[in-house]
Amino acid sequence: MTDHAGSPTARDVLWRFGPMVYGPTVLFALGEGAVIPLIPVIAAQLGADVATAALVASALVVGQLCGNMPAGWAVARIGERLTMAVAGFISLAGVVGMALAPSLGLFAIAVFLIGFCAAAFGLARHSFMTTRVPLAFRARALSLLGGTFRLGMFIGPFVAAGLLAVFGDEHAAIWFFGGCLAGTIILVLLGPDPEKQFLAPGAARDDVGAEDTGEPVTGAIPTVERTGVLRTMWRHRCVLSTLGLAAASLSAVRSARQVVLPLWGVSIGLDAQTIALVVGISGAIDFALFYASGQVMDRFGRLWAALPAMLLMGAGFVALAFTHDLPQSAMWFAMFAAVLGVGNGLSSGILLTLGADVAPKAEPAAFLGSWRTLTDAGGAVAPLLVSGIAAAASLAVATGVMGAVGLLGALAFVRWVPRYVPRTRP
Repeated sequence: MTDHAGSPTARDVLWRFGPMVYGPTVLFALGEGAVIPLIPVIAAQLGADVATAALVASALVVGQLCGNMPAGWAVARIGERLTMAVAGFISLAGVVGMALAPSLGLFAIAVFLIGFCAAAFGLARHSFMTTRVPLAFRARALSLLGGTFRLGMFIGPFVAAGLLAVFGDEHAAIWFFGGCLAGTIILVLLGPDPEKQFLAPGAARDDVGAEDTGEPVTGAIPTVERTGVLRTMWRHRCVLSTLGLAAASLSAVRSARQVVLPLWGVSIGLDAQTIALVVGISGAIDFALFYASGQVMDRFGRLWAALPAMLLMGAGFVALAFTHDLPQSAMWFAMFAAVLGVGNGLSSGILLTLGADVAPKAEPAAFLGSWRTLTDAGGAVAPLLVSGIAAAASLAVATGVMGAVGLLGALAFVRWVPRYVPRTRP
């Protein structure tokens, strides 16, 4: 399916990237989503107390943080497709380690390894889409990438619950993850290559120095000079320390939402079923809006999605902070959970898209490693910040602080998005 000029349409590109990018993303996220809720349970069975089990569960996030920069190095040298395949095979080793680990230490190492490989897999997909999707519908393509990941993470826990009901053993979910990884590797290695599908007859495969027309880039990532990850960070320190920190604030607010909402429900005396229902509805709203975010960014500009998302989440947290002791606190909780879901849904794909927009065209992988490290760090710090402030003051104060972070992040987006990602008509 092509437009009147013979170039691929948005639907054409998104469909053809399915076997190489979207399919593997759903499978990986589905398996990971099935395993994540059971990591603390299995850790407890291996002798961990509550605090230690939480620490083991955090090894997944730590592994992802540690994996971003090495992943950028790997993608720049061996390419996206091979990096995804290698990450899949190493993840299989991590799955075997999780299933057969005789001690808590080995289990934690296996969890860390899964997180490390998830970073490599995610960065390779990000780099692949950055260099091969036309600018005219880059945001829609990357929002769909974020949406497929959310779909897998949303369904995964239900799959785990079904496996537990059938087999009565938490390890069944781990082996299910292994099956998903096997499918992921097969799709990556044997699936149709979108590069060949988009290559026009007689087109040259080396586009180094070519004008940026917005058409898909084919062949290997064009490279002029391999500068390395650390040198790339230094060379692009201005954008990373400004727009990158704004992106980290968005990641922090997103992560805080996942922590604050369940804690808030507990603190106002709701039962577990009600809390799960409210959080589930918020998540459903979030998931329903993921493609709308890409439409908005492609048609009106990146700021038109980033700013409403940050304002909604920032204002939602601030307003929620004042409702704890009100007579209708449960109603306010449900309402602002929905507001946060709308804000989070409108932000789907923003971090991926902004990273792709500001990444150097010649060698994006090393830059994206730094970009994703910043955003992942924001997401990792937020739960610690909420916990620390809640312990020192109260949960309401912690919620208000996260709202302030969101509002400050909105100002940062207003300041830096027009500078680094000027609005141009595709």
